[in-house]
Amino acid sequence: MENYYLEIKSVHIIAMVAWFAGMFYLPRLFVYHAENRDNEEFTKIVKIQELKLWKYIALPAFWATLVTGLTMIAIKPELLQSGGWLHAKLTLVAALIGWFFYAGHLRKRLANDARDKSGAFFRVFNEVPTLFLIAIVILAVIKPF
Repeated sequence: MENYYLEIKSVHIIAMVAWFAGMFYLPRLFVYHAENRDNEEFTKIVKIQELKLWKYIALPAFWATLVTGLTMIAIKPELLQSGGWLHAKLTLVAALIGWFFYAGHLRKRLANDARDKSGAFFRVFNEVPTLFLIAIVILAVIKPF
């Protein structure tokens, strides 16, 4: 299995890019949804886009990212002893997973016509994955500790 480590890492990176694409675009759809709540034709289309993005892109990419990441650790458990950078990265990933499933919860609420979050809320919410991405990539590449 160790012979396939780089292939698994490649799939991990590809899946992570797809997962982040979903996390970048889903809250943007939430902004459009929240700011056009009174336009039933528009929200009907956005609800379909939100569902398809979640169900067919973001969620499968999340699972692929998680499985390949755990597989890499299983193949090379010594990674867990390579310094605090990996533990910090995994902590951020755990928090990001919480954000991701909260986004899924918000998607369901919007699908049921919830009106408790504003477009401004979703504009800020949309920036969170970018902050996580910056921190996670810096930890993975620079390995500062």
